[in-house]
Amino acid sequence: MRIVVAPDSFKESMTAVQAARAMAAGVRDALPACAIDQVPVSDGGEGFAEAITSAWTASWREVSTIDALGRPLTAGFGLDGHRAVVDLASSAGLEHIAPGERDVMRSSTAGLGHVIAAALDAGARSLLIGLGGSASNDLGLGMLVALGARCLDERGHEVDPVPAEFPRIRSIEIEPARRRLEGISITVAGDVTNPLTGPRGAAAVFGPQKGLIEPAITWIDGEMTRLAGILGLSHWAGRPGTGAAGGTAFALTAVLGAELATGIDHLTRVVGLRKRLEGADLLLTGEGALDGQSLDGKAVSGVLRLACECGAPSIVFAGRVRVDVEAQQRLSDLGVRDIVQISDPSEPLESSLRRGPNRLRRAVADAVRHFSARGDRSSRTPSDIL
Repeated sequence: MRIVVAPDSFKESMTAVQAARAMAAGVRDALPACAIDQVPVSDGGEGFAEAITSAWTASWREVSTIDALGRPLTAGFGLDGHRAVVDLASSAGLEHIAPGERDVMRSSTAGLGHVIAAALDAGARSLLIGLGGSASNDLGLGMLVALGARCLDERGHEVDPVPAEFPRIRSIEIEPARRRLEGISITVAGDVTNPLTGPRGAAAVFGPQKGLIEPAITWIDGEMTRLAGILGLSHWAGRPGTGAAGGTAFALTAVLGAELATGIDHLTRVVGLRKRLEGADLLLTGEGALDGQSLDGKAVSGVLRLACECGAPSIVFAGRVRVDVEAQQRLSDLGVRDIVQISDPSEPLESSLRRGPNRLRRAVADAVRHFSARGDRSSRTPSDIL
């Protein structure tokens, strides 16, 4: 039997690489002679730059930058000749901010701008930027300011590019940032198809994950609409994908002219996942939380789609599972045989996250044993185990 292991990260518990190792260990526990192909994946969020760097066999460069709250940290980028790969999660990601410290109103993407600047200084002429897992909802203004732009009040004084200061912004000088990126090819690997504003926009859909509640969600949505107008780019606010990473995709595409791509599709092409799935007996994938958003441009949905096209059945593992009947059917249509929740809902979150790798290993071992015992291609569906 040959099994492909291709998980995304289990946020705040395991990186994609750690999850893949735990899954592979579980497969070996159940089937010691099984051939295992580990392919950690990312939809543009945590681990994206590292995964692409590995696939390119490029060098990894570390750089001093700041997190979403402006605190020093070390991030990195991959450099292969004149092309570089960067991801927002390694600097302005939610993973760096403890739950009790999360403050969207004071968070920005300036850290991402510093990493991009370092890549340019290292000679990059082509940038692949992964967006996902952000702690901010700043329209990408922090990144733009770190690259030379200026947010100004009515007297021409500079304003901090964070949501709490948005009402003071009356103009935005973009040209310095555009000159900094002149002649640079930029591709944005996004993890969602949501627009910048509206009921499916960045604040409404992803704000609650970052600690936002009403009426702040509606307020930030209105401010982003106003700022898009100041930039003369209101017509971009409703475009799919511009809401990624709190509107950073808007800044990169509408303001800087980047090309928007689906992160997981880009990564699977780079790592050759389709070829690796051809002839596989089973795919194992997973992520921290499996819900309706998982099927909307996220890593798991991209991997499942490829496996289905290659005729490989799948099992999905998640720390938390929240899927409705419609999502169950979509998963079944993609060839998913089982959905396995590895956490205990009654256990404190901190303890559950810490035990994630061991629980994933045990869950994989049990699932693989059952899959093998049932025969080659069981007709069991996700609804059978939910």
